[in-house]
Amino acid sequence: MNVPNMLTMSRFVLIPLFLLLYFNDQSIAALCVLLVAGFTDFLDGYIARRSGQVTVTGSMLDPLADKLMMLSVILALLIKNVIPLAAFVVMAFRELVMIIGSAVFHFRGLKTVPANVFGKATTVIYYAAITLMFVELPGGVAVLWCGIALSFATSFIYFMKFKSLNRAS
Repeated sequence: MNVPNMLTMSRFVLIPLFLLLYFNDQSIAALCVLLVAGFTDFLDGYIARRSGQVTVTGSMLDPLADKLMMLSVILALLIKNVIPLAAFVVMAFRELVMIIGSAVFHFRGLKTVPANVFGKATTVIYYAAITLMFVELPGGVAVLWCGIALSFATSFIYFMKFKSLNRAS
């Protein structure tokens, strides 16, 4: 297993650690784990592209790790009444559709669309919103809704690129 894939796999391990810390009232430690996960998300892709170690496994596991981490975080925030149920439902729906859609496309041999600037911006906004909530500053939920809106615009862009990419081949 190459280094980028090991970094991706580490995010799967960080999910239960995040939950353990968060539900044991160690919010700042849980936030640190989440930020480490976010950094490994950046790092694995950077290393894979720079060193020519991009793999099919990594391209499937990376977004899965990201989405499972985000689902875990928003579920934890919902359980502790930090975010409204509506935000959880909308985010969870979008994340699950993306996970299932990616798997279906992959197993049907269809080309998938790599992350773009809008997807990265959505992730940054989500992390900013979550950070605001964890340190109990105002505006976290409003920023989260901005991220949710951008995530749907991003999904539309991905879908259009996916359609174009697979129509051409």
